[in-house]
Amino acid sequence: MLAACCDRYGGPEVVEVRQAPIPVAGDDELLVRVVSATVNRTDCGIRNAAPILIRAMYGPRRPRRPILGTDFAGIVELAGSEVEGFQPGDRIMGFDDTRLGGHGEFLTISARRGIAKIPDGVSFADAAASVEGSHYAIGYIDRSGVQAGQRALVYGATGAIGTAAVQLLVARGVRVTAVGDTDRLELMARLGADQVIGYTAGDFTAHGDQYDFVFDSVGKTTFGVCKPLVADGGWFMGTEFGPRFQNVWLPFTTRFSAKRVAFPLPRTTRAHVNHVAELLDQGSFSPVIDRHVGLADIEDAYRYVESGRKTGNVVIDVGSED
Repeated sequence: MLAACCDRYGGPEVVEVRQAPIPVAGDDELLVRVVSATVNRTDCGIRNAAPILIRAMYGPRRPRRPILGTDFAGIVELAGSEVEGFQPGDRIMGFDDTRLGGHGEFLTISARRGIAKIPDGVSFADAAASVEGSHYAIGYIDRSGVQAGQRALVYGATGAIGTAAVQLLVARGVRVTAVGDTDRLELMARLGADQVIGYTAGDFTAHGDQYDFVFDSVGKTTFGVCKPLVADGGWFMGTEFGPRFQNVWLPFTTRFSAKRVAFPLPRTTRAHVNHVAELLDQGSFSPVIDRHVGLADIEDAYRYVESGRKTGNVVIDVGSED
């Protein structure tokens, strides 16, 4: 099979598309023929070993699993003898940031991991683009405990995680203010945000409103900047460690404060992926796709994602639907 392989840490140039062995599925695993995947911030972080903790998780000197790709959508080719609920021919979507593999024509995944059947009428590209951003957004939203009728602000609302967060919050009945690319105000409104603010519109903290949940989905701001926006009893969360790892230690120092910080480690569960699949089926969730890139040009996709210019997701067309 063809796969984008990463044998060492570094920039996009370390990724090489070449032939690799088709993986063998175990008794509790599925062999999946991948049709679509994405290149996302997680893939970039693993490839670049940034932050340094990546090396502890994926290999001290080089990636233990050279075929990256945290999400995928594809067709079940083979189901192990212990697998229940899935069979060859099923169209499935999933996320696995442990074993990876989405950037190859075939992958194996445990039937107990974060996978779900793709609803009828949903394309493989849309299915793949619905998983990674939602994985992170759901973890943070669940930790916040934000409820219908409450208010949330999503900073970075035009990225993969941000566009997912806005829609997931709206689906819960939360009133959302979205802060993002000034050229994408219409998009943020279309996703369901009640109020939209462009990056270039001035100080987004100066409008005087407060929120039960302030979510920095791109890791570009801080609790200190956003604290005036957090209502008493509310939460601030960011997807990066923050300057001097502040998002890691602030949860301890703000534990008993009126305005608190959390830094949850999102867990991939079947329930989360199934929830997104249900929203796709209902038409309550629509992934934002910036562009499609072929597997042969995945290096260009990495460069584009790291440029900071993308809106939503960059989909990798890995294989054929037939």
